Formats: sequence, structure tokens, C-alpha cells
Amino acid sequence: MRHRKGGYKLQRDPSARRALLRGLATSIILHDRIETTITKAKAVRPQIEKVITLAKRDTLHARRQAAAYLQEPAAVKKLFDTVGPRFADRAGGYTRIVRLGPRRGDGAELAIIELLGTQLKKKAEEKKKRKEERMKAKQEETEAEEATADGGEAEDEKQ
Repeated sequence: MRHRKGGYKLQRDPSARRALLRGLATSIILHDRIETTITKAKAVRPQIEKVITLAKRDTLHARRQAAAYLQEPAAVKKLFDTVGPRFADRAGGYTRIVRLGPRRGDGAELAIIELLGTQLKKKAEEKKKRKEERMKAKQEETEAEEATADGGEAEDEKQ
């Protein structure tokens, strides 16, 4: 009987399952979002939550625990430098799972698992860039109008 045996088996033996979850967690930290199946996303969510909670502590022991779990030193560095401080005032719930629908090849249900704030940061950057482009275009228009207006006055003065 499997009473009170939580977690997802993912059709793998324990060592392969642990390696899979470590790889997914490392990818999420490095890229802020990944596309995977819904079941894998639900399985890796608790692991990500625990690693981010370690990053909020930011002690040497916490760094070593995170380094023992994550597969790349760059992921550990990013976790403690950017991700941990981003969620410093949040008490949990650092990830979001968004369903995408079935995969074309085998029909598996796909999902995006992402860190909160990722989407907002990118949208804010895009919005800022569009605003700067509009301001630049307006400035160029006014400069062009002033140049034509100045050119017209100069011709009137010559005559």
C-alpha cells in the first residue's frame, strides 16, 4: 500500500528521478522559466521553493546546501545574487505553473513553470522601450518642424 507516500514517480527509478528534478530546478533558476509537462512542473515546484528559501537566508551553510543540489555554479550565483533578494519579503509561493495544452507529438499536457516577477519584468522593459521610441520620434518631428520653420523665416528675411 502507498498510504502517505507523497510525490511523483515520473516512471523513473529514484536516482534518475532525483537527477531529473535537479536538472529542472537548475534550468528554472538559470532561465527563470521552462516548458515541460504538467506532472514534471508539479514535481519540481517544491524543490524550487526549498532552494529559494535557502537563498533568502544567504549564509555560507545555505550556499553549500544549494550548491550540493543545483548542478551549475552559475545557478547558485544567480540564486543568491538576484533570485533570493527578489523574494526576500515573500513568505512562499515563488513559482507559477501555466498550462499550454497538449504536445503535438505525443499529446502530453505541457506547462510553463516560471518564477514570479519574470513576466512583469520583461513586460516593463518592453513598455519602457516603446515609450522611449515614441519620445524619440516626437522629438525628431519637433526638430524637423523647427528646422523647416527656421528655414522659411530666413528666406523671408533675405527678401
